[in-house]
Amino acid sequence: MSTAVVLVLEALVIAFVNWILGLAVRHQNMSLGGLGTDTMAAGSWVAGGVFALFLLGCAFLVARIARQDRMAGRFGRIVLIVCAVVHGVVGAAVVGLVGWYAFVVMMLILALLVGTLLLYAPEDEPAADDGTAGSAVEGPAPDGGPAVA
Repeated sequence: MSTAVVLVLEALVIAFVNWILGLAVRHQNMSLGGLGTDTMAAGSWVAGGVFALFLLGCAFLVARIARQDRMAGRFGRIVLIVCAVVHGVVGAAVVGLVGWYAFVVMMLILALLVGTLLLYAPEDEPAADDGTAGSAVEGPAPDGGPAVA
């Protein structure tokens, strides 16, 4: 459940940072490659919103996994794996842009996601008993021949 809380907090921080970046672009009349300031600000806001929604979806998924005490289906596992990979890539990029403290935070979130994936990993299902499983019996053969392993 702590992973879900951390993901919600991260979603809020990402949305806030992208909102501030959009405001900074708009107020400083920045332009990049001929794009207008309004276009760049809107792009920052949309990107921050989409990433925040993705993180909120992952947080909802993790909370549901914790509440049901079992892993979600294949799609849920794929979403959490994608979220973990994104955190690894962002952690690698943020170490150069922001610093080591941001890297450590990203790696802690990555560790929480990997811990969730491992803690609730689906167990191997036992083989169906169709008469073939476990038919080999150790000990001497019934006809007195060599031992069967």
